[in-house]
Amino acid sequence: MNPTLPDSIVRDLEQIQQAEHNDETATLVLLLKKAIHEWKLEHYAQAYGSGKISMARAAEESGVTIWEMMEYVRSRKISVQYDSEDIAEDIDEIYRRLGKRPNQ
Repeated sequence: MNPTLPDSIVRDLEQIQQAEHNDETATLVLLLKKAIHEWKLEHYAQAYGSGKISMARAAEESGVTIWEMMEYVRSRKISVQYDSEDIAEDIDEIYRRLGKRPNQ
């Protein structure tokens, strides 16, 4: 993939490259990682808000903790879709991430 970029984006990339003391590839990788992370947060938060996935699944797919996803959902004013099944799934996910089982 070798896209032609508008001059304004090239100037911005050069400015970031100089500020970060990175080469062109490292700068692009840095920015792409950040953009992908932000895209995942928004995408999976919206999927959660529409009831397609649980909070735990949204967090896992986004690569953040449940608490970080909860804060993101709150900050974006996405309606909470939470029922007893979601609570049970989130509790199981917390135990799984801790490497424990309930009642241990």
